[in-house]
Amino acid sequence: MKIYRSALLRFAFDGSPLYDSDGLLATAPDAQGQERVVAAGSWQALQAHYTQEAGAQVQHLPGRLIAPGFVDMHIHYPQTDVIGAPADGLLPWLEHYTFPHEARFHDRAYADGMAEFFLDELLRNGVTTALTFATSHPNSVDAIMTAAQQRGMRMIAGKVLQDRHSPDGVRDDTEQGLIDTETLIQRWHGVDRLGYAITPRFAPTSTPAQLRGAGELAAKYRDVWIQSHVSENLDEIRWVRKLFPAARSYLGVYDDFGLMRERAVYAHCIWLDDEDRALLREKHTAAAISPTSNLFLSSGYFDYQKADAADFRYGLASDVGGGMSFSPFRTMQAAYVVGREGHAKQGFSLKPGALWWQHTAGAAQALGLDGVIGNLQPGCEADFVVLHPACTPLLARKTAQAETLDELLFAMIVLGDDRLIEQTIVSQAK
Repeated sequence: MKIYRSALLRFAFDGSPLYDSDGLLATAPDAQGQERVVAAGSWQALQAHYTQEAGAQVQHLPGRLIAPGFVDMHIHYPQTDVIGAPADGLLPWLEHYTFPHEARFHDRAYADGMAEFFLDELLRNGVTTALTFATSHPNSVDAIMTAAQQRGMRMIAGKVLQDRHSPDGVRDDTEQGLIDTETLIQRWHGVDRLGYAITPRFAPTSTPAQLRGAGELAAKYRDVWIQSHVSENLDEIRWVRKLFPAARSYLGVYDDFGLMRERAVYAHCIWLDDEDRALLREKHTAAAISPTSNLFLSSGYFDYQKADAADFRYGLASDVGGGMSFSPFRTMQAAYVVGREGHAKQGFSLKPGALWWQHTAGAAQALGLDGVIGNLQPGCEADFVVLHPACTPLLARKTAQAETLDELLFAMIVLGDDRLIEQTIVSQAK
């Protein structure tokens, strides 16, 4: 058994933060060798029992904070080199930067190199699980899954389906793309900590035949994930309306093809109406909020209050490479700004604990992995980060003045970056 003594952050089942300034985290391997949380709470209350366990290894981490590993609900690993590329908007950005970069992933060696760098960057920033797009090339899935498996990471990925309105090099064949998807599901889904996601890029780049086939696969393999984009950009919405005139809405396109259910995740969800929001709740389908990407591409602002009123699931995402950073702190900071924006919608201030929850336990819940990752409650897989709240002079000064948990968490959200992450621990089965 491993025992860690440190300040400790975790979440109650209602999403409220639980904090111990002098905490104990105990982890041990289960019958399959997977490291799991055994106990979490006050050092004073727990240490007499757990530190006396035979073979207990105690690690003291003074001045540090242990928190759940971050969960990124929407990211594109092939766009790692696209981050920071200037563009006039979403569609020109795809044409000039994204598609040319993704075309390179037909080369397995190139895909392997990018997968290695991408996962190292996630871990450096404290992200222990991600739902990521690959490209239309099966090689790209094999590369990210192999690299994640070697690190013992919980990772969900999928081959992009895009059989129209896409240039040579990234466009796939309607039927072959579906065959490749099923082959990859059978090869990777449920292997170690890996999961597969059926991945239409977005409705405009898949024919009705391909979307129909994706829906049939989603019905056949009920425990795989589904991921795509919806209602990110007004130009995109007008395009979808022309391509699918019979659909009630952009989100309705996916529903018409059987692509809305538990474990389905749609990125952005900015320009929704009340019927769309009700449909997300009804279908147990989640939204991945990508605030740095939406600000970068000037797409719009996610409406938190209407989302909460509709009571559908959501969580935070970096959306690299449209997103501007791998750092969860940058993402949470941008989410706060988006929440406050009050010209296009009603604005309000998100609580620091709620922001943190959206990137950990809340994101896990939205992925259908509540109680598995994103938290440090007993039974959870032991993915966590060790934070150093005094990692910079300004953070040290600010966090030393914090009198409440909200003040401590918000200081790290506003002033933090990768330097805050002292260690990232992944619950790897031995």
